[in-house]
Amino acid sequence: MTTPDPTPVPTPAPADLLIRAAAVHTLVPGEPPQRAIAVTGGRITALAPEPDGLDALVGPGTEVVDAPTATVLPAFDDTHTHLILAGHSVHGVPVHRARDLAGFLELIRERAARTPAGQWIVTTVNWQEVLLAEQRMPTTEELDAATADHPVLVRRGAYNMVLNSAALRLAGIDESTEAPDGGVIERDERGRLTGRLINRAIEPVERVLPRPTPAERIEGLRAASADYAATGIGTVRDCLVPVEDLDVLDAARAEGALAVRVRALVSGFAARTPEQVDALLDRMDGWRADGRDDDRLRLWGVKFGIDGGFEAGALEQPYQGQPCYHGRLLWEPEQLLAAVERVVGRGWRVGVHAWGDRGLRVLLDVFEQVVKRHPGLPPGTLVVEHGGLARADQRARAVALGIPVTVQHPLLHDGALTQQRAWGEERTAALFPLREWLDEGAQLSAGSDFPVGPYGAMVSVWGMTTRGTTAGVVGPEHAIGRAEAIALHTVNAARLTGESAERGSLRPGAFADLTLWPVDPLDCPEAALRGLLPLRTVVDGCTVHGG
Repeated sequence: MTTPDPTPVPTPAPADLLIRAAAVHTLVPGEPPQRAIAVTGGRITALAPEPDGLDALVGPGTEVVDAPTATVLPAFDDTHTHLILAGHSVHGVPVHRARDLAGFLELIRERAARTPAGQWIVTTVNWQEVLLAEQRMPTTEELDAATADHPVLVRRGAYNMVLNSAALRLAGIDESTEAPDGGVIERDERGRLTGRLINRAIEPVERVLPRPTPAERIEGLRAASADYAATGIGTVRDCLVPVEDLDVLDAARAEGALAVRVRALVSGFAARTPEQVDALLDRMDGWRADGRDDDRLRLWGVKFGIDGGFEAGALEQPYQGQPCYHGRLLWEPEQLLAAVERVVGRGWRVGVHAWGDRGLRVLLDVFEQVVKRHPGLPPGTLVVEHGGLARADQRARAVALGIPVTVQHPLLHDGALTQQRAWGEERTAALFPLREWLDEGAQLSAGSDFPVGPYGAMVSVWGMTTRGTTAGVVGPEHAIGRAEAIALHTVNAARLTGESAERGSLRPGAFADLTLWPVDPLDCPEAALRGLLPLRTVVDGCTVHGG
């Protein structure tokens, strides 16, 4: 009688990438730091507590990274940012480098000198006027002095513009033009146009701006997404994607130009009627029907806004020095309720910007009605974007309703001086009460809100743990710990997008989205944390930065 041969044990496939490090923080609950991590085919295949514990997986094609003093973490998510705007801004006049208006205007003058007459000149968007020596925006008159031969658009963030005379003429805006509902056409004390447009008043400009070529758009996204990756970001949740730009993102994906994963929220800011909301959703349904989602690019849902920002967020109490001004609600509650119901009725998710405490109260009223009328909505269908000034009773309502909240300390960092002017120091310091949100059981995740705040993994962690801003430390009692801050960009972020099974922590079978840091962000000196950049960022097993 012969003995059957034992079943052969399969030999593990060689790893594509093997990293040996001082620590691999998996962020799996209860799991101690590991020392080695292996990646094969875009997935994590193994971890080991010893640096040489995975050496059996080294093959002829394995890239081995020996980093005995470095630390591995999951790649970070930026759960509220604007990649599309970053892509546009790649080609803009770099006014974010200016320190005063003279330098600001000189940069525009230099661009005009090498730009054919009649062509638009557009600036980068990631700057704040309070960081200029004069602490104000340029005026139409000053922009005209820089160039009278070009239409000039100075853009700050997503909702603020200053135009020169040529640009105002092309947009059809003159002294007789009235501001639309939800918009501001600024005038000086003599009633003359300053050139500044806010919120919905920017729409006529958007209609006349020339569109970059598809190739220019793709190259802008290539450069911008690579820059996100260089800061440790592996996934962005872009919260203001014009529906027509889905095709641009799709083309960028097809050309391999997206260094990071993208979760897109289509902008619903221009959809004011039921018919306009339905038209937007029809286009989104077409994307879904075509099966165009994949792991690199997914359509998340729709973005609305209930109120304005630093100078227009809706408050219960009046603005500082403006006893009759409480900010602006951009929707009547009944209209927003109808719009949100249309979106969730088609199976999409909704994120709504709410900055002031009145804005947040009204939004929670709307969300409460949606939850009552649509029982059984999947978790994470309704999201508060920012929830900046959140009172204790409002936090309790959000927690009870199970509503996730995205928070962005970089937004507070850059905007603190502007916000103090409008709201005063006390209310500014109360923004983003992270310590309270977490202690009360909220579902928080973190981002930047670029271009208002700078994107970057560790600049955000530094801010959430120190409460440092351009106005100094504000609200230090709201600070959280480093492990908590990192979780908001990793574990919690993946939960927000419904991808916890595949991203957010480092474990066998998960996507190989990871970062390698020269020191351990969990215990490095505070002074080193703010400017800390990764040695390597890996997305889907491919090195997209460093290496």
